[in-house]
Amino acid sequence: MRLELQPGETASLVFMLGYIEVAKDQKWEDPNDPAKVGIINKKPAHELFRRFATVEQVEAALKELNSYWSELLTTYSVDSGDEKLDRMVNIWHQYQCMVTFNMSRSASYYESGMGRGMGFRDSNQDLLGFVHLIPERARERIIDIASTQMEDGSAWHQYQPLTKKGNADIGGGFNDDPLWLVAGVYAYLAETGDVSILTEPVPFNNVEGSEQPLLEHLRRSVNFTITHKGPHGIPLIGRADWNDCLNLNCFSDTPGESFQTVENNDTGVAESVFIGGMFVLYGSQYADILEHYGRLAGMSDAEIASEAANVRAEIGQVSKAVKTAGWNGEWFVRAYDAYSRKVGTHEDTEGQIYIEPQGMCVMAGIGLDDGKAQQALKSVKERLTCDWGTAILSPTYSTYRIELGEISSYPRGYKENGGIFCHNNPWISIANAIAGNDDEAFAVYQRNCPAYVEDKSDVRKVEPYVYCQRVAGPEAATPGEGKNSWLTGTAAWTFVDVSQYLLGVRPTLDDLAIEPHLPERFDQLTVTRVFRGVTYRIAMKRTGERTVSVDGKLLDGDIAPVPSDGAKPVEVAVTF
Repeated sequence: MRLELQPGETASLVFMLGYIEVAKDQKWEDPNDPAKVGIINKKPAHELFRRFATVEQVEAALKELNSYWSELLTTYSVDSGDEKLDRMVNIWHQYQCMVTFNMSRSASYYESGMGRGMGFRDSNQDLLGFVHLIPERARERIIDIASTQMEDGSAWHQYQPLTKKGNADIGGGFNDDPLWLVAGVYAYLAETGDVSILTEPVPFNNVEGSEQPLLEHLRRSVNFTITHKGPHGIPLIGRADWNDCLNLNCFSDTPGESFQTVENNDTGVAESVFIGGMFVLYGSQYADILEHYGRLAGMSDAEIASEAANVRAEIGQVSKAVKTAGWNGEWFVRAYDAYSRKVGTHEDTEGQIYIEPQGMCVMAGIGLDDGKAQQALKSVKERLTCDWGTAILSPTYSTYRIELGEISSYPRGYKENGGIFCHNNPWISIANAIAGNDDEAFAVYQRNCPAYVEDKSDVRKVEPYVYCQRVAGPEAATPGEGKNSWLTGTAAWTFVDVSQYLLGVRPTLDDLAIEPHLPERFDQLTVTRVFRGVTYRIAMKRTGERTVSVDGKLLDGDIAPVPSDGAKPVEVAVTF
């Protein structure tokens, strides 16, 4: 259009961009009129136009949208005195959690369209940062995800959200996938206490007639790991684990061959120390679910005691294996390859230390009792950390190694070959918080948090409010340069990190745990948290002593209970 304005004259324009679906039998304006065959039925579009035809209508819609987000974001907010922290926690972390929940990785435009679908692993992790916002939608998503699970507890790696069918082009066999379902369900139960989800009938592989209670899906997830362990007692890696590019059974020497779908040398012995840490963490959560909700889900006391004891015994065995066969002397080994040789060890010249097991194993509590956790985190800081964050491995691989797969095919310092994957940096922050390293826990968060690196945008080259998949690592030609904006599950894990561990307000299956882990410059702050319909106003003050008081009553421990009536806000005073 052409618009001419006189001096002092103003005009308001409304631009609309939308997408409307119509039923097949309504696609054409009039299928019975030969003169109108092929003319698209635009009535639904014109109806939408009429909703926003005037400036007043648009402003009213924007006001409604603003109110929606303002109300939604009051579920968790902080007033810390640090403008950058407040802005990220109160707005942008949660906003990106909403976007990734709705659009998975398609918001990036790098991995978009219906061909890819949604990741089983990705979608479960996205739940972690979203469940507090709209729990009922999280519940629906859990049922959708579980519906794609295989009967043996394994999973399609990706699935189509509309059909709930697994993506056969990618297949399955990524042995970390099943345990992420436990993580998602536990987060939902901790947030809501809604035990009914455990008895919800859910099919396997979306086959009608195969329905079993969701609790049975969790049982098979855990049992899959229990029954797929290697010679060291550590879980088998399968095609890969969280790191899709660590392909220990692939052995591809053909250009263009898919690393993620080919297994040319599956010896059945390649193990993942990372999955070992996952099993200790999420296996424990599964046992907790049994002990808290098993009776309500129809189990007898004897059944609960027996199954929980068996799972915890397996956890103990895997934990022991990780602390022995999975320990390198100064950090956790990454894996064992198809020849049962260590990956991620000082015995190698490259790829000596990987980030993933250091974060996951410490999050699981492995090594907290004997100094291994602190030593592993010390090694991470010394060997993997730079001003831009914590790299995925070091030193980088200089040549392609057929026994490792895709990870060694990338240039040094980029992607999985020594890049800084934003997704797993929160694991290191959480691990440091759990280990009591409060300063480093916040420093890890801060190093690649968009708000704190905004002054380096000429290098980072990514939106100043959003996480990207990765940042070029210290051995790259362009250290600090961001890559693949939005293509990441970082937001969910970062929000878990900053809200539940740094600020320390964490839902449990029973109540609300409050244990902040912040550096000394934070001496006074307030967190508002809506939990199970109750508004908690939590005033925190640094005194050097950890206490929690609710409505003026000093509690024994750091757990703020859910009041029986839930009618009024709960005033919580915390010292730390």
